Amino acid sequence: MTQILTVTLNPALDIAASAPRVVPGIKLRCTSETREPGGGGVNVARAISQLGGHARAVVALAGPNGMALETLLRGRNLDLIRVEAPSETRHSFAVTDEQSGEQYRFVMAGPDWTEAHLTTVLQTIQTEAPDDALVVFSGSMPPGAPVGFLPRACEALGTRRVIIDTSGAHLTFQASGPAPTPHVLRMDSHEAMTLSGKPLSTRDESVAYAEVLRRKGAGRIVIIARGKDGSVMACPNGHWHVNAANQRVVSAIGAGDSFVGGFTLALSRGEDPQEALRHGAAAASAACLSEGTQLCLPEDFETLLPQTKLTRI
Repeated sequence: MTQILTVTLNPALDIAASAPRVVPGIKLRCTSETREPGGGGVNVARAISQLGGHARAVVALAGPNGMALETLLRGRNLDLIRVEAPSETRHSFAVTDEQSGEQYRFVMAGPDWTEAHLTTVLQTIQTEAPDDALVVFSGSMPPGAPVGFLPRACEALGTRRVIIDTSGAHLTFQASGPAPTPHVLRMDSHEAMTLSGKPLSTRDESVAYAEVLRRKGAGRIVIIARGKDGSVMACPNGHWHVNAANQRVVSAIGAGDSFVGGFTLALSRGEDPQEALRHGAAAASAACLSEGTQLCLPEDFETLLPQTKLTRI
């Protein structure tokens, strides 16, 4: 089985609590807090582990928040490769208004990275990932990382298959098709609509835009998630749609990371992109049935996989 390495340069210690009402101007008396590990690559590695696979997780950590986050990750038996972040690991916090059920989420920016730190982490990835490994860059890129960092990483990693699921300026730059082309680029429907300047209201429109990105060189395979309508994929073997098999949503937190986990795990086991797409969609649907940050539970994945259907567009 091909080895998987996930990369999280801007992880977060996620803190959550609730209050009777969230209103301005007064002290909000909150419940006891919960603490969870956060960051796209961290969640992808967790999802892979929960689905019975194995991924090594490169995570940048520093300071007391980093120590707390490392303890949580090791408590989940992740195969952690710690790299030193430039300064204190960020935290995020969420407060739920108990009366309305609405959640207010506050996400800190994270430490500024220098060229020296970026070079060191790339060297670590090159050392830890075999030449045929799957390397997943998932989540936001940290402050200080130039928009050309991901193409630079693809070049440095050579024959390793790189999977990118990021956001903001880094996604915009990747969508322009800088060389070298990563193996996979994934985005959600809102990101695709923003990049294309079009509503992309149908599957045909979404997959047509995915093909535009593929031909530009944004990814050999381009996947666009369409929420409750599943996902579409443009790849060398054609255009595909896969449904979202869940009939209800308990929580959508971690659905995208679970998709990447299921998709990458299937690729590592030698499945073709179409079957990997089906596995990713089933993992995302399973995550929607889990409370909070539990991601995709294996029993839900096994139930939903047979209900996850692939259709050529």
